[in-house]
Amino acid sequence: MGSPSSDFIKEKFAEYYRTHSSAIRSPSSPEKREFGFFLLKERIMLRHKAFRNVDDLTSFLEKVVPSDVYYSSAYYEDPEREMEKKGWLGADLIFDIDADHIPTPCTKTHDRWICANCGIIGRGLTPQNCPGCGERKFDERTWPCEKCLESAKTETIKLMDILIRDFGFLPEEIRVSFSGHRGYHVQVEREEIRTLNQMARKEIVDYVVGIGLEMGFHGLRDATILTGPILDDSGWRGRIARGTYEFLLKATPEELKRAGLKKKRVDTIIKYKKELLDSWKKGGPWGTVKDLGVDSWRKIVEHGTKIQSARIDTVVTTDIHRLIRLGNTLHGKTALIKIEVPAKEIEDFDPFTDAVVFNKGKAEVIVSDAPKFRLGDEVYGPYKEEKVELPTAVALLLLCKKAAKVIR
Repeated sequence: MGSPSSDFIKEKFAEYYRTHSSAIRSPSSPEKREFGFFLLKERIMLRHKAFRNVDDLTSFLEKVVPSDVYYSSAYYEDPEREMEKKGWLGADLIFDIDADHIPTPCTKTHDRWICANCGIIGRGLTPQNCPGCGERKFDERTWPCEKCLESAKTETIKLMDILIRDFGFLPEEIRVSFSGHRGYHVQVEREEIRTLNQMARKEIVDYVVGIGLEMGFHGLRDATILTGPILDDSGWRGRIARGTYEFLLKATPEELKRAGLKKKRVDTIIKYKKELLDSWKKGGPWGTVKDLGVDSWRKIVEHGTKIQSARIDTVVTTDIHRLIRLGNTLHGKTALIKIEVPAKEIEDFDPFTDAVVFNKGKAEVIVSDAPKFRLGDEVYGPYKEEKVELPTAVALLLLCKKAAKVIR
């Protein structure tokens, strides 16, 4: 027997897989995929499983009741064998956009870390080394807040735009899903890209995140007259122009200083801001103001590039053996599901409503520490060492986050 909390989680997860087997999203060619599972009690990874069809898979889920379900982005001749003997046939193109890789001010209020060695506790992004003892092992407690997920959604929309406008993928070839926790997955299934090796996928990553852009090759030149890209240019030329415009439109004097511009240049930009923005209708601002030379524009363009690039987990895309969460399965850290989001509906998608599946019943829990958060139409918390009765979905989120214990 496990603890009352783990037993409650397993009971509810089992109920979901028993009553929602028809909703489990089978990947294409399931017989060629490797499946992996995190087991609820043992918290160990069970890998190298294969299933002939989705019925065999759902029967397994009902029997084992894992906390998390994954399948390989890769296709194999024999998915159940050890990695070097599987017979790699190709892999889908996978992108992972996670709030963990997007710095947002709110992480300081809801995320915390605990050093596994000395026990020191901190808030915000987890450091590489513990400031107390120098070790690198931490117990991380992240939270799926609305601001973080909105930032992840913004990056996802930028990525989709790059894939469609610059790479020429069709919208129907791109599947976008909320991960069930703090981000989104974007998956491209097309025959031509399946056999791309890691280096080719690294080239795609570099393009998406804007690595190695040489401004001289993208139109910014200091000839007799300073010239640069325009808004309607294709590829990164146009993205540089649009990012630069957006940066100039919103930049405060403090942001311009942080971009590395001296006070005199900052004052010039603020003074001629309207003229600089209006100049885009005539081909851009590059030679509009004499005091702004190519060095100043390079610093401004650098920030424009960051605005247009998409923040992705670069390791995921280059990994040709990657396991990815299976659609419509539960996330072990939230009890929300990974759910596909139609591209046309992503702007209005609400993960805190659309990914909730436990809509009945209540549970009594003792909450140790939880920030204020929303689930569905209600706001809960903050809680600190409190005994409360909560809807099942809310209680499960807290239990999965190890922020509460169930009272039986």
